[in-house]
Amino acid sequence: MLDSAAGEFPDRPYVITDERSWTYRELADWSLRLAAGLISAGVRPGDHVALLMANYPEFVALKFAISRVGAVAVPINILNRQAELGYVLAQSDAVMLVTMDCFRGLDTLAMLDQLMPGWEQHGGGQAFPKLRTVVVFPTGSEPARAQATPLAALEHRAPEGLAFPSSSPDAVADIIYTSGTTGAPKGVMLSHDQVLRTAFASALSRAFEDARRIVFALPMYHVYGYGEGMLPVLFVGGAIVPRLRFEAADLLQAIALHRVTDALLVPTMTLAVIDAARDAACDLSSLTSVLSSGTRAPERIWREIGSVLGVAEITTGYGMTEVTASSTVTRPDDPFERLLETNGRLRDAGVAGDPALGGQLVAYRVVDPDSEAVLPAGAVGELRAKGPGVTRGYYNKPAETAAAFDAEGWFRTGDLGRIDGEGYLTLAGRLKESYRCGGEQVLPSEVEDVLTSHPDVMQAHVVPLADERMGEVGVALVVPCDGAEITSEALLALVRERLARFKVPRHLFFVKATDIPTTASGRARKFMLAEAVARMVEAA
Repeated sequence: MLDSAAGEFPDRPYVITDERSWTYRELADWSLRLAAGLISAGVRPGDHVALLMANYPEFVALKFAISRVGAVAVPINILNRQAELGYVLAQSDAVMLVTMDCFRGLDTLAMLDQLMPGWEQHGGGQAFPKLRTVVVFPTGSEPARAQATPLAALEHRAPEGLAFPSSSPDAVADIIYTSGTTGAPKGVMLSHDQVLRTAFASALSRAFEDARRIVFALPMYHVYGYGEGMLPVLFVGGAIVPRLRFEAADLLQAIALHRVTDALLVPTMTLAVIDAARDAACDLSSLTSVLSSGTRAPERIWREIGSVLGVAEITTGYGMTEVTASSTVTRPDDPFERLLETNGRLRDAGVAGDPALGGQLVAYRVVDPDSEAVLPAGAVGELRAKGPGVTRGYYNKPAETAAAFDAEGWFRTGDLGRIDGEGYLTLAGRLKESYRCGGEQVLPSEVEDVLTSHPDVMQAHVVPLADERMGEVGVALVVPCDGAEITSEALLALVRERLARFKVPRHLFFVKATDIPTTASGRARKFMLAEAVARMVEAA
């Protein structure tokens, strides 16, 4: 697809940064050089290559290079701490890791020193026997490691006549990790066919104009920035303007500087951009479209996107990694009420869609989770998904894959919702316990495990609390051991040390064991706890 776009739009910019831009031809050539380097380093078809990289242009070039050699990309969340990084590297069976040395205060190389001493020469060693090579992308914030292989060394001029292996459209292109609803993080397998069809559907359903320019700080290691930004522009010869971190003022300046026409946001970002734009003097006249999705949004957000940012085409949607990004989306010309009352219409994919599904890639139905009966339009139940846009399962997790699908092959989303007669979906809650903080998915059990690892903690329960800016934040209820003198500050510091910052609870309260409502089997009733913490936070 990249080569097709490079043939049609060779001199148009594809990746734009403040320092320079890369045309389609330049990006394609760059990916060829990197692909030759991957082959020289021993990467073969089907091998897994892990990428720990923020929204640098190198991420884009590497992603296409990995596909060129028939390998599988394993993008890793750059906020992961040491144990989280080690888990993904081991579970994914990665043979190569391409990583930043340091980013936003996280010293990745120091984490590697602890996980696999001597990685510069020996890769993963005995701890990670399948990881043969580690390649370092220097961000400029740390001195270079003398014995480490720099990313520049991976760029090889492809020998004349070098033949790259061909890949099947159904071959896995990406394994993207998500916490899901239960257990440890799971690697969602997505094929080339899935991601390209979904990208086409994004361009079609949001009515991309020729040469659309999209700005986003959302990471391309997630399906949002990847499936709604990096790939869809290929179909219209457009460009992406990826930012390394989210700052509202920076995003506004990028819109003005690069004449951006579209922005990908989650509500917490949208609110910050709106607030910054009230006082900014930036020229936002080029901005015509905004997609704001991913978490709960206050009603005012939709009106202020129009009144403050001057945007007429406002869309929102619903999706998850397992359904290859957004599978529902409002249309740009929908009545305003659709933004307030729904999470979008089942997304049309045009020629990329499945005729058996009415031209869609993902079909939904609503099921009573107790009786398994399919419910009529307008009734609330569990949303279940099926179609060519739905993952085939989780990498090397057969039990979790089997549990994720019902007897008829429909994927269990764990979300509660309803679908009206016109195909518009409205979320109503969740069966699952996970929640999203600033667009990032949090599995409460991960946080609870860290809290209960402290010797003075008997029980820990984490539930979400609605938050205007972050969508949801975590609240921890901790039952201390008798006589314990632990403080909330110490426990939060422990979580902060062990887990990514979006997983750190906003609030922590000490309670008695008798304060925890439980089922007959002794499990905490999380929905009742959520109601209780809302009152506790308000009272505090």
